[in-house]
Amino acid sequence: MVRNGNPARTTSRDTWLGLLLLTLIVLAYSPALTGGYVWDDDAHVTRAALRSWDGLQSIWFSLHATQQYYPLLHSAFWLEGRLWGDEVLGYHLVNILLHFSAASLIVVLCQKLEIKGAWIAGFIFALHPVHVESVAWISEQKNTLSLVFYLLAAITYIRFDHRRSANTYATALFFFTCALLTKTVTATLPATLLVLFWWKRGRIDWRRDVGPLLPWFALAAAGGLFTAWVEHHVIGAEGVEFNLGAMERLLLAGRVVCFYFWKLIWPTDLIFNYPHWNVSASVPWQYLFTGGLVALTAIFWWLRTWSRAPLASLLIFGGSLFPVLGFINVYPFRYSYIADHFQYLASIAIIVPVAAMLSLLRRRAATPVGRRAVRLGVAALVALLAVLTWQQSQMYRNAETLYRVTIDRNPDSWMAHNNLGRILSRGTRRMPEAIQHFEAVLRLKPDHARAHYSLAVDEYLTGRPLDAVVHFEQVLVLEPGNVLLAANSHLLLGKIAMNMPGQLPNAVRHLEEAVRLRPVDGEARDALSAARQRIANPT
Repeated sequence: MVRNGNPARTTSRDTWLGLLLLTLIVLAYSPALTGGYVWDDDAHVTRAALRSWDGLQSIWFSLHATQQYYPLLHSAFWLEGRLWGDEVLGYHLVNILLHFSAASLIVVLCQKLEIKGAWIAGFIFALHPVHVESVAWISEQKNTLSLVFYLLAAITYIRFDHRRSANTYATALFFFTCALLTKTVTATLPATLLVLFWWKRGRIDWRRDVGPLLPWFALAAAGGLFTAWVEHHVIGAEGVEFNLGAMERLLLAGRVVCFYFWKLIWPTDLIFNYPHWNVSASVPWQYLFTGGLVALTAIFWWLRTWSRAPLASLLIFGGSLFPVLGFINVYPFRYSYIADHFQYLASIAIIVPVAAMLSLLRRRAATPVGRRAVRLGVAALVALLAVLTWQQSQMYRNAETLYRVTIDRNPDSWMAHNNLGRILSRGTRRMPEAIQHFEAVLRLKPDHARAHYSLAVDEYLTGRPLDAVVHFEQVLVLEPGNVLLAANSHLLLGKIAMNMPGQLPNAVRHLEEAVRLRPVDGEARDALSAARQRIANPT
């Protein structure tokens, strides 16, 4: 970081800017620091049974030990679990430090590539509200940690490109492997490096540029294919939500890229769970997104003799989003095709050019007053983003707040209705409201077996057993292979039947099935014994 022959001054400036950046990040994310677990956090944070050396071995060698097979991510969670257990503050602080590290590395990467406005890019990235989901949501440590490794790999490889050192190459490959083992969306890095080299030099040389990256492409392809297989066969990325034809997937891809670009430029109405789009090749306006992107790419290609930056930015942005464009099925598509955390990495490709343009405006201002005005404008932009991030972080104070805000902005979010209903069900006095949310789930998604079950339990506990019967029976139709739900449904159906005239034989049938499914369930065995005694000794 030596400029104008004064390394001490530059180092001091960078230090103070770094401290300011960290302070602003902590302040902006302060509402979420004590926020508890939301959605699948408890499935990502290492459970107590795995917080051992044998558990660490399972994390690496068992596909079913953790929520997703990202062994380096879950090794980090394992270490954090050993350090502070289930205390959420530690996890939030780690995510904030990782986010700060990623923003700082963006500054270093820009300086390595001699891109102006490096610190502007770092501040915009760090404080952009579209990243709140990645930083405030504990599960998304996969984003913050993987991006740190991704950027370390990129910076180290650029150093290798200049020095051609075997040790530097090996270090870069190590960081890239770490990124893949944390989240395989980072598999796009070798393609991104080639685009950067084309942007810098105007051409791609096979021996200099492509050859050294071939092992990276092979590693990326292996990681991507393996993750796609796990998503489909282990996690369950299949069903009607994933039944899209080739044209629908192409239309979806164009719409996704445009959506993410717009949220970066105009980050309002950010939602934890966006509406699930109806993608159809028979709807003419849906072709506008993909068609517009094709046209824009053609224009940028034509303008490449003037500047290669616009095309490079578009290619990196779209390429970094490729894993979530719809060509590969990922489990979250069950809820929505879009999510703010999907563009955490890709957003750099837009933020850096915007920062460079702001820096260019400042340098080309004709007067000192003009340059001062640009500086104030940049400071105002950073302050506005920090305020928006602070406001967005309020959603993550607790799970109930998150789901209520989500429902307010997306009333058709059956996921938010279901999760809020489960929270409300923990208190008897709030069960009537929980029932309303479960009913909303079933209006939006009638085949949701767990919502049928939760609704039935709440109806049973609030004195509506006959209403509960219908939903328990639906559970047995929709998920007969789910042993826990089926056993509990049979148990409660048996208990309800025991209190209905002439239904003792039906009660015995349900209770026998409950015992068969869960022989260790003492409550089911006791209820079955009582039902048989009442049949044997009618009063």
